[in-house]
Amino acid sequence: MKEFALVFRNSENQDVKPSPEQMQEVLTNWMNWMAGIAAQNKLVDRGNRLSMSESKTVKPGNVVTDGPYTEIKEYINGYTLIRTESIDEAVAIAGQCPILTIGGSVEVRKVVASDDNS
Repeated sequence: MKEFALVFRNSENQDVKPSPEQMQEVLTNWMNWMAGIAAQNKLVDRGNRLSMSESKTVKPGNVVTDGPYTEIKEYINGYTLIRTESIDEAVAIAGQCPILTIGGSVEVRKVVASDDNS
């Protein structure tokens, strides 16, 4: 089995503004989605949400900017670690993520062990 990070991204798209009721539905669906991953014994780490307001990027030359994606208004919202047989299986799990219903996306990345040169 391999481990994959699911990186949740969202944007400040003014066209996608869920109502409080829709956000509650997304939260319920999120908890159910996570429970389903855990029930399959594929959840490695629930991860955490990441702050949208307190973020900085440090670049070479001691340059510090606000947030990682201020110019495109996109931000990383959080992450989760899962364990699957393949990236295709991880992508299938990511494809069920409730963030997709509110305009977000999920980046899937293999977690590389220190002895893995891939």
